[in-house]
Amino acid sequence: MSPRVRSRYGPSRQYCWPMQQQDVEQLVERVAQKLGRGLSLEDLDGLLLAYSSNQSHADRVRVNFLLSKRVPVDVSAWQLSHGISTAVRPVVIPANPELGMLGRVCVPLMVRGFRVGYLWVQQDSEDENPTAILTQLPEVNHEIELLSGLLLDSNTAESEFRRGREREFLAACSGEANAVAAVAGWKEIQGKGPWQMVTVLDADGWAGGSDPIASTLIHRSAALQATIGVDVALFSAGTETHSVVLFKESTGRASHAQVLVHYQLELAKRSGRPVHRIILGISEGFARPRDFAEAYRQSKVAAQAAAVDQQLGELVDCRTTGIYQLLASAGGGAGAWADSGSVYIRILEDHDRNGELIPVLELVYDNDGAVQDVADKLHLHRSSVYNRLGRIRALLGVDPLKGMPRLELHAALKMRRWAGRPRI
Repeated sequence: MSPRVRSRYGPSRQYCWPMQQQDVEQLVERVAQKLGRGLSLEDLDGLLLAYSSNQSHADRVRVNFLLSKRVPVDVSAWQLSHGISTAVRPVVIPANPELGMLGRVCVPLMVRGFRVGYLWVQQDSEDENPTAILTQLPEVNHEIELLSGLLLDSNTAESEFRRGREREFLAACSGEANAVAAVAGWKEIQGKGPWQMVTVLDADGWAGGSDPIASTLIHRSAALQATIGVDVALFSAGTETHSVVLFKESTGRASHAQVLVHYQLELAKRSGRPVHRIILGISEGFARPRDFAEAYRQSKVAAQAAAVDQQLGELVDCRTTGIYQLLASAGGGAGAWADSGSVYIRILEDHDRNGELIPVLELVYDNDGAVQDVADKLHLHRSSVYNRLGRIRALLGVDPLKGMPRLELHAALKMRRWAGRPRI
């Protein structure tokens, strides 16, 4: 019996299973014959993509999986508990009699550090341990690499057509006139304005890994998956450090929040590492395609500001970023604003060796002088906050809560933050 391949993508998806289907079938069957065991191929969401010929010792879990095409929740939990979502080498999954499950070996399918799926090799009922399977796997390394490559081109954003459109979209975001004209004519964008540009940023992992191609692919695919089914998300593209999504303009943020949650899950699933904080920087609405570049700039500023100033939150409109808009518009190189030039800030930095003064002062400014709010956030007594403000006043020789000294100090503190922004 030949293997069966099931596409997970219906007509509503933004991409489809390409013509490599027959090649996937042949590779799955070839690996199964070499190993002499039953195989199943699934995507990262636990959906069946292919399976080999029936075997005499198929367990209940395998039979149900081939019928339902989806890994049951209890089986998925058992498999995930053994670390398959972060593994880069074969993982042994012990038998679970309660689930009706024989032992298995999970082979993570990876391309340049990018996770594209899982190949499962089931133990036979007479196998006492998985040693025989682990010993055999090197014999099919070539087939596994070919299979991974086919999946990369099949169920991710890495098709040539998709790559071309993303390149054109990003060129439009950079202001290239020809690209702007082309993108404005796309059926999913034409007549759908006004729009909003959104930069999606992993606040902690934006720098990516050592392989820029893999990093770009991970963001590309995470953005594509996170926006599927979100009607107001018209198009997405990935870069080495972040993703860009064109939204239809809306006053609400429910769809943006949905994309944020899904993006965080997809990025963790594909990168094999924890993802703690995803930021969506949102531009002002715009109705003219020629404003793509300015909207993209606004969305990046919003994401960068939220990355260095967590009080801004995770869904951040550019207009709410305050002085960071001014700092961004002033330009400068990578080291811009590293030194504000403020004498008062230099005095504080020289005398605040334990980090007790500057954080209090910034929180007082950000909370409109509400000392009790500052005390609550820092888990201090009100008297401790007043004491530290008194020390600052004595050091500077001026009242830091009055007039020009307050303006200078608050601006300088934000400059220090902006100097540490993600370079995207």
